[in-house]
Amino acid sequence: MLAGFTQRLGGINDWLYLWVVIGLLVLVGVVMTVRTRAVQFRLFGQMLRYIGHSREGGEGGISSFQAFAIGMATRIGIGNITGVALAVILGGPGAVFWMWLVSLVGMATAFAEATLAQIFKERAGDGTFRGGPAFYIARGTGSRTFGGVFAVLLIFSMVIAMPMVQANAISSVAQGSHGVPAWTMAIVLAALTGVVVMGGVRGVARVAEWLTPLMALVYLVAGIAIVLLNVGSVPGFLGDIFAGAFGVREGLAGVAGGVWATILNGVRRGLFSNEAGMGTNPNAAATATVRHPVQQGLIQSFGVFFDTFFICTMTAFIIFASGAGNYVPGVTTPTAAGTLTTDAVLFSLGGWMAWPMTIIIFFFGFSSILGAYAYAEVNMGFLRAPRWSYWVLRVVVVLTTGIGAVLALTTVWALMDTAMALITVVNLAALLLLGRWVILALRDYETQRASGESPKFDPAQLPRLDLTKISDAWDRPVEEVRVS
Repeated sequence: MLAGFTQRLGGINDWLYLWVVIGLLVLVGVVMTVRTRAVQFRLFGQMLRYIGHSREGGEGGISSFQAFAIGMATRIGIGNITGVALAVILGGPGAVFWMWLVSLVGMATAFAEATLAQIFKERAGDGTFRGGPAFYIARGTGSRTFGGVFAVLLIFSMVIAMPMVQANAISSVAQGSHGVPAWTMAIVLAALTGVVVMGGVRGVARVAEWLTPLMALVYLVAGIAIVLLNVGSVPGFLGDIFAGAFGVREGLAGVAGGVWATILNGVRRGLFSNEAGMGTNPNAAATATVRHPVQQGLIQSFGVFFDTFFICTMTAFIIFASGAGNYVPGVTTPTAAGTLTTDAVLFSLGGWMAWPMTIIIFFFGFSSILGAYAYAEVNMGFLRAPRWSYWVLRVVVVLTTGIGAVLALTTVWALMDTAMALITVVNLAALLLLGRWVILALRDYETQRASGESPKFDPAQLPRLDLTKISDAWDRPVEEVRVS
């Protein structure tokens, strides 16, 4: 019964992505790139400087860097390990090219949604900020119902689908590499999740701030070591990616077969990994205390670049460098995705890496569960849910984390794909409707910089817009680190 459900859901997902999601992703990404005059390339240096000078929180209590870290906690997760592995199995090495492409236009999309999240954020009772697509949809379009639809879809995604995917990957590696029973990992993950989420958004921010950079650094060091040991394979690796992307070389197709399968799986896994346009990371972006919305837009845009071009590409190379001992295009089955990257690392660096890789994957997945919970809590606030319902939310996250650890990999990924497609479509539609807010905010930011000022947001400087739609979150002065 479960296999039949998974197969039917997979067919629905293929249709959604092929005929709806891919087209909207490309359309919105291109539109935002054109309208912002390629902000992701022009202001790339500003992104780097803000990352290094945005650790002070100010009155809102959560710094720009902490908000970035919460966002990266879900970006740098199982999508970078199991997701990339699944993409190259189903679509071949060419799927990586389409991940890159989605990332490049997605940087503009991520900039737009994070900037909107800042413009329309609200101040919560505990002094922190709340915001995201549900908020900017409701305020920007004037339809709270439209915003509520997004909030409900996101809560489902973040408390059911996302924890199940992350827990499943952790359980697969623990069982495959060390023989740890799935039910044991289910209990461990559920218990740890319960302990951390009781601290709320502030607790998640504190954990993510140090956990995310650390786990990314360890994984990058391992990846760089493999690149150096196999540096002669880099040209062939890049050649296979470009040849496979357009189907110009036989033997590079994934098990799904064909160029469309390559595009479909590259875009789908790329979206899950970097989340550009998905509407999840704006929930983190809105929590930051910044002088100008564009600042956080640039920081979140950089997150898309870092996730795809560094982490995902590193994972793909690790898999390809293992050769026939680990991955064979068109032959390796999807069920191998759970342990494919770990097996590839062991093939290249030796069996001693079994425990380090298990720990890395554990932290990747666990931090994503925490970030997902933070997003769900924000949207519960939008729905004005009673306080007791937050405890229900936490219990559900704990339960789905445990359940996901024992389900089949293909089932949990099918659920995640469906949830991801629905919230992405709603969010992308909103970005098209509210794009003028982004453009005017960017113009205001660049005008202030051109005059030598440290940009500070004043909603009254945005002409031709209904400023009554913006909350009082920007009424109080905000002092943030100056970045020149």
